Amino acid sequence: MTDRPPLPPFTRETARQKVQAAEDAWNTRDPHKVSLAYSEDSVWRNRDTFVTGRARIVELLTDKWAREHEYALRKDLWAFDGNRIAVRFQYESRDADGQWWRSYGNELWEFDKHGLMTRREASINDVPIEEKERRLHGARPESERGETFPLQ
Repeated sequence: MTDRPPLPPFTRETARQKVQAAEDAWNTRDPHKVSLAYSEDSVWRNRDTFVTGRARIVELLTDKWAREHEYALRKDLWAFDGNRIAVRFQYESRDADGQWWRSYGNELWEFDKHGLMTRREASINDVPIEEKERRLHGARPESERGETFPLQ
């Protein structure tokens, strides 16, 4: 099995690196690339959906990004301990009807010794926004890495 650094136990710096790597991967909107960060038997709760395994993760993400157009995500490290990380995130996307949404959420992550995520629990709420209220336009520029984002 190939390691996926950084590996637990996490320090503040390595936890930040793991969060930024996740943000970068999700902003590609490539379900197969994103799935490689998870163990073969990873267990997810995403909103009201429960999935197990990489193949199901790919299906979930494929369906997600078919609905969520122009998706752009920001993640912030909230807390960490040993092999666990908690993040808060926001993303923006528009639906097929052109309505823009800002989605707010929290995730709890657990990793194995190889740095693969074995458990992900995500709670997410969606708020309709006007296009002029958008803050996120694509992946985070290098100059904004490590910066926190406003609550609203």
